[in-house]
Formats: sequence, structure tokens, C-alpha cells
Amino acid sequence: MITINVNDKMVQAKPGETILSALKRANINVPTLCHMSNLFPTGACRMCVVEVEGQRSLIPSCAYPVAEGMIIKTHSPRVVRARKTVVELLLSNHPDDCLYCVRNRNCGLQKLAEELGVRQRRYQGACNDYHVDSSSPSIIRDQAKCILCGRCVRVCEEVQGVAAIDFINRGSQTQVGTAFSQGLNVSSCVNCGQCVMVCPTGALREQSYIKEVVAALNDPQKVVVVQHAPAVSVTLAEEFGIKPGKDICGAMTGALRQLGFRYVFDTAFSADLTIMEEATELAGRIQNGGVLPMFTSCSPGWIKFVEEFYPDFIPNLSTCKSPQQMLGAVIKNYFAKREDIDPRNIFSVSIMPCTAKKFEAQRPEMLESGVPDIDAVLTTRELARLIRLRGLDLNNIAPEPADTPFGERSTAGKLFGATGGVMEAAVRTAHYLLTGTELKRLEVKAVRGLDAVKEARIHIEGLDIGVAVVSGLGNARKLLEEIKAGRNDLHFIEVMTCPGGCIAGGGQPFGTDTEAVAARMSALYKIDHGENLRVSHANKSVQRLYQEFLGKPNGPMSHKILHTKYHRRDVVI
Repeated sequence: MITINVNDKMVQAKPGETILSALKRANINVPTLCHMSNLFPTGACRMCVVEVEGQRSLIPSCAYPVAEGMIIKTHSPRVVRARKTVVELLLSNHPDDCLYCVRNRNCGLQKLAEELGVRQRRYQGACNDYHVDSSSPSIIRDQAKCILCGRCVRVCEEVQGVAAIDFINRGSQTQVGTAFSQGLNVSSCVNCGQCVMVCPTGALREQSYIKEVVAALNDPQKVVVVQHAPAVSVTLAEEFGIKPGKDICGAMTGALRQLGFRYVFDTAFSADLTIMEEATELAGRIQNGGVLPMFTSCSPGWIKFVEEFYPDFIPNLSTCKSPQQMLGAVIKNYFAKREDIDPRNIFSVSIMPCTAKKFEAQRPEMLESGVPDIDAVLTTRELARLIRLRGLDLNNIAPEPADTPFGERSTAGKLFGATGGVMEAAVRTAHYLLTGTELKRLEVKAVRGLDAVKEARIHIEGLDIGVAVVSGLGNARKLLEEIKAGRNDLHFIEVMTCPGGCIAGGGQPFGTDTEAVAARMSALYKIDHGENLRVSHANKSVQRLYQEFLGKPNGPMSHKILHTKYHRRDVVI
């Protein structure tokens, strides 16, 4: 370790690390805009400048290495004046619509203006006037609010490996756009929403369907049902100032009923259903020489990624619909018949941690006789807005259970919210299907945690099964390239589009706080450890659904409404 002087205090730093890294570890706050942890620094925004003794110009702390004896001032008058000028210049042509912006009171630029005491417009510039791109079913791009920090470009290319957007034009005409300035809907965008998570302003936001949901809730002719994904209940509390990692499933169910939803279901139920179908499919492929490795198909961004960039691997994808779509299909078919309701009068809503689910719900493959499995998808953020709109206080809502028959779930289904959760749930049930006995230890520790890639060997009834868990499409691309090059030791691969899985999905609270993500994951494992029903195949409601309607896993009726197929996509790149 070396010693540096920061604001007249001695701070320990690691040789070769950046000034910003050392300051963060010492809990010394320096504002940033373009900086992204774990990615190579660009030093583009100059918000993180500091004054270093012996240097004539201010130094970008995110890109400058520490040195023994360095003397640094992080908030000298010169530094504060420079940062304030940067913000004032960014505001000179920024739209004055903060009151209407989705990021109001949660905006990086607004926060910096507040911290630096910006109280007037010192620089005048023509406000940006760009066309708002609302072509995507998942994401809206409002270029007028873009400050060219480049974070969306970097996460799309360097983390996700998609590169749907980039800087185009030059000089003062520079903007972030798609190839040939086409709509996002015809670009290579996979709708994951990771760009939304890193954007500091309202330049990127989810396509909202709150208006459609409220209209349905107010329509006496509609039977409005809602399902909520496993990751939502351990995240929603953060939107109301509650510590990350608190599971508020019961209070959330009560809030949804107060909002006017007739039935409240748990998507973890259909996660159990997915496991029954997917584990049966995997066992069949292994025993009958089917296409291997088999990839999970629960993450719609991943599916679109394969369709666009690796269409040769489409046969490797499980044919199972995602839990969202499975439950939507069961509601519109089995539940509608049981309750004697016309499926066209059911308005089915899902609460998801994912923006790509909005795209998935609108895929033509997800319609049956013109009736969609899911009518509207809301993100965790949108649910929070809807709750605030009705003036509800989650802290004062009594916990309520979900409605039957789609409210009973195993903890295996709940694990779907975290990277490795689908794999762990599938291994538990695959072992039972192949041997007729339960795993002695249900925890599959090798696939747990936030590591980007996890691999394990599972031994079941004389079979040596190679499994892998990947989160983040950039990591998935690397594994696909290994398989293309001849790797053949894997049988089953779980891929989550978003790094960390659904708990860090594009529809979760803004930002990429790794501690919050870890707390959400811990909450899911705590649920799994503390309950008795821990395997999907023991879910009585799932068993009843097969007895009364589906027949058997991978049977004719299951294939009709719970399975689908995918196709190659040609995109503008």
C-alpha cells in the first residue's frame, strides 16, 4: 500500500489503482457521470476532476493513477467551480420538463445540480429537439434528454455484447443512435433495459402500460388478474425507502387487491410448472439423444439474442414458454373455463423485473386464436408508481396470501429470480424424475452466487451431467463461442440476460447497486431455507393442474399451450 494526502488526511491506496477507486474505498465522495465500475475509464464527463499538487490542470480522478505522496484536493474552490460549470453547460440545452420527467427526484443530473447549488441558467443554448423513439415495445429513447455520458453505449456493447446503439455524427451534432438512425424496434436491441438502468437522466425509460392497466381496472366488463415475478417481492420495498432484501410479498398482494385486481397470482407457481416441463424435456433429450446442450428459455432478451446472433443454436433452446407466458396461457385457457369467463374478457397483467417481458408478451407466438397470453406488463418501478398514484402505504397494509390455484408455489420456483435459480430448481426435479428419489441435499451451492459464469458436474443415476449458469449476454457469447469451437462437456445451460439475473433486471429500481442486488439474492435463499415446500414436483396445485387439464409434462396439451418455437431474425447492424 502507498499513502496519499487527501483533503489534509492520510489515505491508504493500492499501487496502480485510480484516484477515484482509492477515494471511494476511503468513503470520500467525488461525483461522476460517465464512470462505470469494472469497465475501463473514459474520463469523458470531467465531473470527477480533482486538484493534484504539482499539476497545472485539473485531473480526472477516474482515469489517473495514484502515486506515493500525492496531495489531492477533492473540493477546492477551483474544483467545485469546474464541476458546476460542467453541469451548467449540460443544462444549457436540456429540456425544462423535470416536473413531468419519469426521473424527477431520481435523476443524476438533477442531483448534481442540487449538490452544486445551480440556481439559474447561466448559459443559454437552443434546446435539443429530437424525435422521441417509441417504436420499441419495451424502451423509449428521448434523445433531447441525453447528456452523451456514453454509459448506455458501453453497457450495450461491453457488458451485453449487443451493440444496438453507438455514438453517431460528429462534434456538436453527436448523438447516441441506432444503425442508420432506424427505430429501436428494428435494431439488434434485445430489450433487456440495462441501458435504462445506467442512464443518469430520462433519456431512456421503459415503455409504460400504466394507463392501459388503469383503464382495465376501471372497466366493469373486464376481469383483471395479475401475477408477480419471484424477484419483485424482494425488491419493491426499495422503491419506498425500505432496506434492500426485505420480502414484502404479503403486503404487495394486499396492495394489488386494493388497487382493484380481482385475482392475484404468483408467477413462482408457473416457475414450478416450467420446471416440470423443462426438466422433463431435458431428461428426454439426455435419454433419447436429443439436441444438447439444452438452453433455458425463461429470459426473453436471451431468446432474441440467440435468434439474432446465434440462430444455429435455436434447436438447443428449450421449447418451454417462460413462467410469465405459461401462467398467462393457463389463465386464458384452464382458469377461464373453470370460472366460466370468456378469455377475451380477462385482462391479464404481469409485474416483472424485466423490460424484455413487455416485448415477449407481444410476440405473435404468444397468441392463441388472437387472444394474447398476457395483455400488459408492468415493471417493478411501474408498480411502485401505481401504488403511489392510489396513495397506498405499504407499511400499513396487512399481508395477504395469493389466490388459489395459482398462488401455491415451492421455494424452487421462487429461486428463479436469481442467477442459478432456474438451474438449481431444475436439478432438484430432474433428479427426482430420473431416480424417483429426492436429492439428499437440495442446495446446489456450485450454481449459487453472483459470479458471471458457474459450472458444475451433477451425478444422477449413473449419468454425469455437465451444467453451466451464465448471466449477462457478453458472458453468454463467450460460452457460445466455446461450444461452436467444439466444447461438448455441457448438457444443460441456464442463461439470464441481465448480470445477476432477474433481481438486477432492467425493470428494477434505477441504478446498479451491487450490494442491493446481493441483498435481494440473499432474501430469495432465505425464503428457500425457511420453508418446507422446496421442490417444484411436490407442488399440489401443479399436480392438480396436470390431473385436471394438462395430462402430463410434455404431453399434447402441454405442448399446445405451454411450449412454443423460435425463429431466425434479420436485424439492421
